[in-house]
Amino acid sequence: MTAEGFLEGRRLQMARGVLLQCIMGGYPPARFYGSDDGDLALTADPRQIHRLPWSETPRALAICDADELSGESSRLSTRGQLKQVIARYAAQGLAPVVATELEFFVFAPNDDPGQPFRPPVGKDGRREDGYSAFSISSNNGLRPFFKEVYECMAALGLPRDTFMHEMGVSQFEINLLHGDPLLLADQTFLFKHLLKEVALKHGLIVVCMAKPLAHTPGSSMHIHQSLVEIGSGRNVFSDESGQPTALFHHFIGGLQAGMADFTALFAPNVNSYQRLCHPYASPNNACWSHDNRAAGLRIPASSPVARRVENRLPGADANPYLAIAASLAAGLHGIENELAPTAAIQGEFEVPDNLSLPCTLHAALERLKRSQLARELFGSEFIEGYIASKTMELTSFFDEITPWERRVLAAQA
Repeated sequence: MTAEGFLEGRRLQMARGVLLQCIMGGYPPARFYGSDDGDLALTADPRQIHRLPWSETPRALAICDADELSGESSRLSTRGQLKQVIARYAAQGLAPVVATELEFFVFAPNDDPGQPFRPPVGKDGRREDGYSAFSISSNNGLRPFFKEVYECMAALGLPRDTFMHEMGVSQFEINLLHGDPLLLADQTFLFKHLLKEVALKHGLIVVCMAKPLAHTPGSSMHIHQSLVEIGSGRNVFSDESGQPTALFHHFIGGLQAGMADFTALFAPNVNSYQRLCHPYASPNNACWSHDNRAAGLRIPASSPVARRVENRLPGADANPYLAIAASLAAGLHGIENELAPTAAIQGEFEVPDNLSLPCTLHAALERLKRSQLARELFGSEFIEGYIASKTMELTSFFDEITPWERRVLAAQA
């Protein structure tokens, strides 16, 4: 839209079906978004209108809500779903506080998808090889790229906490400061967009796949969650003596009750399960623990005022609005129904059957399809449309034969 049209308040409309467009570009049958495929109105959030600092031609981006023409939020909108979850907490006098940790890879351009991704050429003329976790070396030659990333984050009002080289080859992590869930979802979305745009300017690509390299850790989007009392700002996960409260345990119980049903929301792509089937630091379970990274729900070591629950299941490929909404909705379900969690686990452990999660996209979609809890929390229209779109993507994947199949199976009898 032109700047003049935007400033005049011209309404921007979009077909409802676009909210269910699959990643290859196609759409599920029209019955999933209204047989007429009528319009939605895109309503800009006045707090999320940004001049894009990396753009040579002046451009701006506005994050919008997708609203029905009658005025209510579209049930197909993931941002709308998150806003509804936040409103349900507010009705109980509670406000969620979240933070996201996003991991990503920086690679050289890859014009042949049949070839593996490779890290950029470093200052010594070589590509990074092996693990450089927590390295402070500038040999990878990425300082100019990250300098512009930081400048663009500041221009967009994206405060950052810590930044580090992660365990994978040319893999990095940034922690965004904790705050309002909708704000953090917006910031995570903007940050991923910023990364990819700035990388292209520097002759690089940023990849947020859950598992872009074999034999290498995948990329997560861990979600840290706590609840505060509206008005006082008190963390309701801790009591006056600093001990965990019943609300804290009910929140964990709700997450345990919902994680298997919601796995397809946290791990939305075929590749998501490549990360989860290699479980080091990517636990595919609903166990909880104090400071144990093998648990899907980790309670980080912290003071009572900062007591929180870390959901370690979502990958970097997850939709931040939907992943945060699903995690918070599960926790609220536990609070409303006073669900008790299992006993905390510590050290090495085997995952009980009742706490294991789906390990393929097909299994996760089948679990979501059977979930009455998902329909209660997100509505049948959203869940059925989501499953229809993701089933198209899964079918497209199975339409291709992989190099592994040709290499290993062709010679078999």
